[in-house]
Amino acid sequence: MKLLEYQSKKLFRQYGIPVPTGQVTSIARDAKHISEEIGLPVVVKAQVLVEGRGAAGGIRLVRTPEEAEVQAAEILSLRIHGLPVRKVQIDEAISIEKEYFIVITFDRSKKQPLLMMYDSGTIYIETAANALFDHLERVYIDPLIGLQRYQIRQLAYRLDFPNKFLRSLGEICFGMWRLFSDLDARMVAINPLAITNDQRLLALDGKITLDSNADFRHTSQLDFLDDPLLNAAEIEAHKHGLEYIKLPGNISCMVNGAGLTMATLDMIADEGGSPANFLDLGSGVNNESVNAAMKILLTDPDTKVVIINIFGGIIRCGDVAAGVQRAMQNYNPQIPILIHFDGSDAETGYAMLRESRVMLMSSLSEAIKRAVEIASGNV
Repeated sequence: MKLLEYQSKKLFRQYGIPVPTGQVTSIARDAKHISEEIGLPVVVKAQVLVEGRGAAGGIRLVRTPEEAEVQAAEILSLRIHGLPVRKVQIDEAISIEKEYFIVITFDRSKKQPLLMMYDSGTIYIETAANALFDHLERVYIDPLIGLQRYQIRQLAYRLDFPNKFLRSLGEICFGMWRLFSDLDARMVAINPLAITNDQRLLALDGKITLDSNADFRHTSQLDFLDDPLLNAAEIEAHKHGLEYIKLPGNISCMVNGAGLTMATLDMIADEGGSPANFLDLGSGVNNESVNAAMKILLTDPDTKVVIINIFGGIIRCGDVAAGVQRAMQNYNPQIPILIHFDGSDAETGYAMLRESRVMLMSSLSEAIKRAVEIASGNV
């Protein structure tokens, strides 16, 4: 799970990493009094999970409260690389003397976390991870003993980092390491870490990626899901351990396994249909999660037909059938539901649903062909 800038900065503050004074808002008129409260000039920044937002007009320097409101309204009306801007971060404007890039992530080849630093900021993370990787100074961290002070000094020495900021750099690095460890993060980056003209060391922007598989250990993380960038269906799916992505079509799908899900979507497209979603039940299927998945699909106003494609293995088709039965009772769906089972417990699953108002399909290709016909109104 990737966090937005304002969410990353919230965590930075909790872990003692200094950031500029700022506030987030989704209402343009609030930008006026926020800018007055912070003190002008300020920077208004789009909150989107893509890089290159500055080049796309998503970062603007403003010098008056009125201009802050106007620019916030314009930014909130943007789509940056296809993503709508629903929040803006308003920060004090910072005069920069020197920038650095610093990140803690994993080196999968060595199976160790590492701290990397570069003597230039505002670089794209993907660029740093590829073209610039060999130029990044790095130290590997033993997870049993954690980050050590001498390692931070090594990095600082290699980059000719000013001695007078060494203590502050250490506090920031230790804060990043605690955050990385405490929250099972995949990446914690400051981009850029700036030495300001008034001689402060500040994290001007942050990028954090958390491991969604560890969410159950960090219930406080779920607070970040109360964000308009996630719609109600995505929030509900996340609560039940489902992988759900809304798509622009009208054929809703429930499948188990990412590979089978993608194959099902491809087959729908090859038949001339348009999938309404990607929904992977995963391997932890139970009555509750299937019922929740059905609710998500049936309440999607774009859905004209639902296709359920399950290959029994780790999960059993009978367990999915039980969840479908419950959903049929709870939601009394008025749209067609086509079901294809194969593998473990398939016959049991079919038998359980024989009296239900669903179409049981023995062939996946026939199920998909039928779903496309229904969605296109050709039946």
